[in-house]
Amino acid sequence: MSDDEAREEKELDLTSPDVVTKYKSAAEIVNKALQLVLSKCKPKAKIVDLCEHGDAFIREQAGNIYKNVKRKIERGVAFPTCISVNNTVCHFSPLASDDAVLEENDIVKIDMGCHIDGFIAVVGHTHVIQEGPVSGRTADVISAANTAAEVALRLVRPGKKNKDVSEAIQKVAAAYDCKIVEGVLSHQLKQFVIDGNKVILSVTNPETRVDEFEFEENEVYAIDVVTSTGEGKPKLLDEKQTTIYKRAVDKNYHLKMKSSRFIFSEISQKFPIMPFSARALEEKRARLGLVECVNHDLLQPYPVLHEKPGDLVAHIKFTVLLMPNGSDRITSHPLQQLLPSKMIDDNAEIKAWLALGTKTKKKGGGKKKKGKKGDAPDDAAESEPKDSASNSTVAA
Repeated sequence: MSDDEAREEKELDLTSPDVVTKYKSAAEIVNKALQLVLSKCKPKAKIVDLCEHGDAFIREQAGNIYKNVKRKIERGVAFPTCISVNNTVCHFSPLASDDAVLEENDIVKIDMGCHIDGFIAVVGHTHVIQEGPVSGRTADVISAANTAAEVALRLVRPGKKNKDVSEAIQKVAAAYDCKIVEGVLSHQLKQFVIDGNKVILSVTNPETRVDEFEFEENEVYAIDVVTSTGEGKPKLLDEKQTTIYKRAVDKNYHLKMKSSRFIFSEISQKFPIMPFSARALEEKRARLGLVECVNHDLLQPYPVLHEKPGDLVAHIKFTVLLMPNGSDRITSHPLQQLLPSKMIDDNAEIKAWLALGTKTKKKGGGKKKKGKKGDAPDDAAESEPKDSASNSTVAA
């Protein structure tokens, strides 16, 4: 029995080809979902409609795979689609009654996630609603997030520590005269765990401490980088904007209100582990019931945070598998053309980080000679988002 348990435990990491396949299947779906939402980001598009499109696509596509297997496999949305605009930092996923729309020149941050059997792929991307190249401070803040993400990709590797990543991304942001936004955490991902115990701080400071650790082979991380032209100290302005929650599975409390018990029962059935949007609940009852659930720590809220009006905020998030042959970034999307006003060409430290490879060289010189014709495009497509540090690629 103990042998079986050990085998079962072993199968849950990247040493199992089936696990790798599930991560990559989730990544393929969320990358396509991001592309779909981006295609609909136009002036006067309702934000709630865009969020619904993203979630519906993920549910549909995830539902189409692993249908005919003996064991029921959970799959679907791992993190609800959020669209946070301009100085809004994160987690904006409004209720159906919300009339907020996109406008020309808005800086749009899209954040979403998919899981297959609890193996999670998340993606975050920044897009400006305009034709032609993006320039000025808008290009600076997006370039800062993208370059920081590229550096993080090269430092999230066995032998390096979480503090190495935190320190490096702050230096990158400073080179663009921007700040890394405080309070953003990058987590290890495990089966059905979107916020694992191994954490990378966006900004190290005395008030916020996490355990120092070294990255290890066969781990998976969601790397989350948010940059700002402001102070990088976002605030919660209105608790009513919060619509995304996650059940705190280790907490218990006997709820007093009938509406709270009804809503919590619905949440426990529909969303026992993954974050969810209050849109998926009966809206009138949800508002009342959610408050008591949050007050007694049965639900963990994901608050909508804001920088000051006029500040520009960019967000890049990607999922990386620490495979034996190197780091494999599985979620990404190309950026618009950027013409930043700040250049990093003369920054030797950043250039050295970007020059690091993401692949581990194998002994024996490889198998290039006998590659099949059909293999080349796949290899090229896979390596492009991982190894390019140019502005045309995003860790999405």
